[in-house]
Amino acid sequence: MTFQRIVVGLLILTIAGLAGAFYIDWRLATQLRTVKAFVEGYVFAEAVAACEKAPSSTPFKWNGGSKTAVIGLNGVKLDKYTVSARFTLVADGVYCDYDPVKKKADIGSNFLDRD
Repeated sequence: MTFQRIVVGLLILTIAGLAGAFYIDWRLATQLRTVKAFVEGYVFAEAVAACEKAPSSTPFKWNGGSKTAVIGLNGVKLDKYTVSARFTLVADGVYCDYDPVKKKADIGSNFLDRD
């Protein structure tokens, strides 16, 4: 009888631990989405302006574009220890990566042309 109580107690503790872990994971994911949305909203106008001013053979026209999309904030791993944040916009098939830290925009005509 004691063995059964120990097993049931351990099972209840395991279930409670898993429930707590899933709850913490859900809360952190929600906070991360909120922070990401805030950063994207903060950087968006700056990224559009920098992308439209960037020198390129293929012009980037966000305001006059017929098909525009925000790919969003992502990270590019430059080497083993460095991750650079990038904000990516697409207007009429022209990709523009904006680096909010360096405040620099890079334009490529398709995904394969980009860094």
